[in-house]
Amino acid sequence: MTKSTRSDSRSAVRLQRAIGAIITVGALSWGGDLFRRLGINVLTQQFVVGMLALCLALAYLHLPARRGVQSDRIPWYDYALALTGLISGLYLSVYIPRLVDLVLTRPVDGVIAGTVMILLTVEALRRSSGQTLPIIVVLFILYALFADVIPEPLVGRSTDPQRLGAYLAIDVNGMLGTPIIVATTVIIPFLLFGNLLSSTGGAEFLSDLSLALMGRFRGGPAKIAVVASSLFGTISGSAVANVVATGVVTIPWMKRSGYSPERAGAIEAVASTGGQIMPPVMGASAFLIAEFLQVPYSDVLLAALIPAVLYYLALFVQVDLEAGKAGIAAMPRSELPTLFGVLSSGWHFFVPFAVMIYALFSLNWQPQMAVVASIASLLALAWTFGYKGRRPTLKSISESICQTGLGALDIVVICAGAGIVIGVLSISGLGFSLTMTLVQLGKGSLLLLLGLGAVVCIILGMGLPTVGVYVLLAALVAPAIVELGVNPLAAHLYVMYFGLLSFVTPPVAVAAFAAASIAKADPLRTAIQSMRFGWTAYVVPVLFVFSPALIMHGEPFDIALAVATAVFGVFLGSVGIVGFLVRPVSPARRAAFFCAGLLALVPAGAFSGALYTDIVGVILGATLVGYEAWIGKKTIQIN
Repeated sequence: MTKSTRSDSRSAVRLQRAIGAIITVGALSWGGDLFRRLGINVLTQQFVVGMLALCLALAYLHLPARRGVQSDRIPWYDYALALTGLISGLYLSVYIPRLVDLVLTRPVDGVIAGTVMILLTVEALRRSSGQTLPIIVVLFILYALFADVIPEPLVGRSTDPQRLGAYLAIDVNGMLGTPIIVATTVIIPFLLFGNLLSSTGGAEFLSDLSLALMGRFRGGPAKIAVVASSLFGTISGSAVANVVATGVVTIPWMKRSGYSPERAGAIEAVASTGGQIMPPVMGASAFLIAEFLQVPYSDVLLAALIPAVLYYLALFVQVDLEAGKAGIAAMPRSELPTLFGVLSSGWHFFVPFAVMIYALFSLNWQPQMAVVASIASLLALAWTFGYKGRRPTLKSISESICQTGLGALDIVVICAGAGIVIGVLSISGLGFSLTMTLVQLGKGSLLLLLGLGAVVCIILGMGLPTVGVYVLLAALVAPAIVELGVNPLAAHLYVMYFGLLSFVTPPVAVAAFAAASIAKADPLRTAIQSMRFGWTAYVVPVLFVFSPALIMHGEPFDIALAVATAVFGVFLGSVGIVGFLVRPVSPARRAAFFCAGLLALVPAGAFSGALYTDIVGVILGATLVGYEAWIGKKTIQIN
């Protein structure tokens, strides 16, 4: 998806950078609790609508009306729209303590300012993310206005335009609700952390570490891609950005070593998409899950850890077996840095992550407080030690602050648009109707509902940014799954997984298509290969819905057993998909390997008798592995 940019005059660029810096500093101040420490009483909604006003102003200054077009000036009407958004938002910020109690009485000033903010948000959403999401938002608004004439089963309560405008713009269940609160108070500080980590040499250190760890093994370039993308994904909020950032290096390496263009692109696409499910950042979705469910952020990280490990384990095993099957050797040692050299010069980049984990799990800090502490430790250590002779300068830090504000623009506007959708679901009763409709379509069968939900998730996720995907699915699909008795955290992780699978699932597999363009490969074939390499992401979410042991809910023994058999199952399934272990595996034995893997993957507590499927899968798998190893050894001895 091509984003429009502007090459403006120096004064216009300075204005955009200044607004971006104010957005970032504002989020840091809130995250560090600076307002309260200074004795300034600011309501959350006041802060949030003020941040949205700044983002709307920046959107009309930074993004031209026609996407994909390079513009060299800002037209007068965009200045006017930017100023209108800023004034309307600041007006609401000042008077929202009064307006929020009068929202049902349709206060004239609230209706006017709110309607202006909604219209400007929809247009800013179109400029930043394309046509899909604003069309969805407009359709929901139209539904709220004419819900009473919609046929059953989706008939709802219609709302007059004045009340709707005030409600969506002012009420905490609308545009200023959970998604934008999380975006402005939590996600922006984490984006700054990622930008500072890159500007201080942290991203280069992670790449060097991946090279030192994996370059000396067979299929080294592909393994480097897997490790680098998983590490980079912990600080990146976008699968496509991850593909572009790491794929420009790793995809040519993989092609030179012997991987086909389609496989090279698919490996990078799957590895990059996995960054959205890898703690601690998880493409910002983890923060939203925590807020939607009102659970500690640390609980979400723990729940997401095992599925993410299984995802990357399957990819890593397949990459290794593909290398063995194709005879792809390790990289020349002369091209590799030494592990000791990389660690001795960049060990301090681990400290900010340790600080974050300690603050979250031991001190029980809010994520925004934890990341502020991580940023402080990162800057202190980077100034002290540097990396490869480079230390951060005030100019590079200010650049990161400005770029964070510019980068946050998309997320804030998307979350505001998602808040409008959630507001419509609430005021019209559509949320309840959709939940009941999905439950009825599933006919009380959880498996059928999960299948329907997966299809809906992939369709809704096509072409949408990560945050927009999750928020829509959390509002539309997750409640129906919870209604059938599923653990709420498992339900939200389920819709997040299948929403993200749209990044590698045809027909709109944007991450796979981005990787294909770098690899100069066929996009559709690359997407199909991506589905093959990412097969666990289609299976594991179903399993942790039936058995929360895979998201660390349950007794320690049950969790350990589920993890052990799942790891073995992932290995067996990957052998079946690749068709190689110590030698090529026949089609019949490939099928047996894959079936054994699926049986072993099923947690013992998934259903009555699941323990026996585990036992059968493990025994069958161990037998197949032993047989292949024995035949392979005999073949080597004969040769």
